[in-house]
Amino acid sequence: MKNKFVKIAAIQSSVSGDLKENLIQTVKMVESAVSGGAQIICLQELFRTPYFPQYKNAKKDKYAEKIPGESTEVFSQIAKKYKIVIIVPIFEKDKKGKYHNSAVVINTDGKLMPTYRKIHIPQDPLFYEKNYFEEGNNGYKIYKTKFATFAVLICYDQWFPEAARLVKLVGADIVFYPTAIGNILGVKEEEGDWHDAWETVMRGHAIANSLYVVAVNRVGVEDKLNFWGQSFVCDSFGKIIKKASNNKDEILVSEVNVSNNIKITEEWGFMRNRRTDTYKIINKKNVRRNKK
Repeated sequence: MKNKFVKIAAIQSSVSGDLKENLIQTVKMVESAVSGGAQIICLQELFRTPYFPQYKNAKKDKYAEKIPGESTEVFSQIAKKYKIVIIVPIFEKDKKGKYHNSAVVINTDGKLMPTYRKIHIPQDPLFYEKNYFEEGNNGYKIYKTKFATFAVLICYDQWFPEAARLVKLVGADIVFYPTAIGNILGVKEEEGDWHDAWETVMRGHAIANSLYVVAVNRVGVEDKLNFWGQSFVCDSFGKIIKKASNNKDEILVSEVNVSNNIKITEEWGFMRNRRTDTYKIINKKNVRRNKK
């Protein structure tokens, strides 16, 4: 089996209220990642804006942009100049005036690939995303590039095993999860360690689907939220290859061998031994437990 290596980078950063400055700072970090040999670079969820969904009624239009727009134009030039792929998550206002939590993938020629719009939208205290984002309406996306074939799923998507399995079945070697998640200051996590659960569930997706996972999380305190960073890359058996700090802007560059996916898939039989005939209930939205 021939090895296929690709160098990926996760850009983890703190975010201010100055959208222009956030863009400038991120551009510098992307160029540093390029200097480190990165071929596919992923930014964090809503990379350019503060996490405004922690408020129920923030003035959202000042954060929204179109596709194509300023962010995509800037990163298109960089992608074309360095012949790299860049994943750019933004707050999108579409042509119909609807708002989405989106990720734009820019190919090595600077051209925009189909936009992925976050499908699973949470609505919890300090994560009032349904107040701002439409549910994704254009399906899951697979991006075939010269470096690797991958999918992008955004933040809350990472808790759903169905999404990870689906993109595996249609060819993804890597799943990138741009994220904005952290602890609520002063709130006790009664159900357990949120960070541990966050990391564990994605490592589980990597194992169950024999693919690499790249989680890219923001860092820093924004009002009542403390974003824990700790972006990481794990291999197709869930082993963490590299992890960022919990409190610093950081460029996480890692070389991965996507050929390992085939080995794990074949040796553990997770794909060929599936019993799809038993999975019909998965499509039912509300499932009641059987009475004992």
